[in-house]
Amino acid sequence: MAFILIRAMNKKKALNSLADIERHGKLTIIGKPKQISIKKAYTLTKRILKKEPRGDIKVAVLVKVKESTTESIMNLRKIHPPAHLIVISEEYPEYNVMCEEFKKAKIFDGYYSSKNKSDKDKK
Repeated sequence: MAFILIRAMNKKKALNSLADIERHGKLTIIGKPKQISIKKAYTLTKRILKKEPRGDIKVAVLVKVKESTTESIMNLRKIHPPAHLIVISEEYPEYNVMCEEFKKAKIFDGYYSSKNKSDKDKK
């Protein structure tokens, strides 16, 4: 299980990135994506990437996926979402901080899983 941080310029690009994670990245999103503050996303990105991230981001979303960190990274490398995606593994000290943040954060409005819809249609 891993977290994916989505840093996007607007809500539409964040929603498209979520859809790309499921459809093209073939990852399973657990629960609802959560919106976190831009400042926390900026700080987290800076610590993980060890360089200054772009500052023109307006939306930051944290999502939990069922697949392992390695599988998540390999699948995301194959796609080209319209936002910046960062996989946060259990190896980073920030992972535990993000677990707590995920519990407290508000749900990111506008997202629905296309996988859930197709699963219901099959029944």
